[in-house]
Amino acid sequence: MKKIVILLVAIFMFFNKINALAEYDKLIYDFKIDSITGEVINFKDYKNKSILLVNTASYCGFTNQYNDLQKLWERYREEGFVVIGVPSNSFNQEKDNEKEIKNFCEVNFKINFPLTSIYNVKGEKAHEIYKWAKKNYGKSAIPKWNFHKILIDKNGKVVDTFVSFTNPLSSKITKAIEKTLK
Repeated sequence: MKKIVILLVAIFMFFNKINALAEYDKLIYDFKIDSITGEVINFKDYKNKSILLVNTASYCGFTNQYNDLQKLWERYREEGFVVIGVPSNSFNQEKDNEKEIKNFCEVNFKINFPLTSIYNVKGEKAHEIYKWAKKNYGKSAIPKWNFHKILIDKNGKVVDTFVSFTNPLSSKITKAIEKTLK
């Protein structure tokens, strides 16, 4: 009977992407990252908020997701939710500098959610936040392409990830966000 219970718990964790092995020696609130405008984004400022971390790129087939990320931000920010865009050239589809990216996002998509400086999001040169997400959540936290989404709950832990083709306004993402806001 004990073996069956253990097996069922393992199956449940696998299908619900719960990482019971994560020790979380750090939470998202222990990190800082440079913003696109040169200030520092201190994640302590987002304590008790849910965060959707999205690696972005200006020349990607998914770039129009900026529209829906902005809508998502507008829909849930008053409830304690923040979208943070992380421009990345890890897939060779981003502009060369922050000023161009900021202008592109504001003019074309009216973005006003926080954007970071340009960072690597995979491999040895990945920003420490992405290494932290991988360590604590596993391989599904590693972006396979631009507009990969990592959902972090109000406790500062990764609770879900979404591949690039998952639209930000999909019920899969909105239901996951709503669950973190309760």
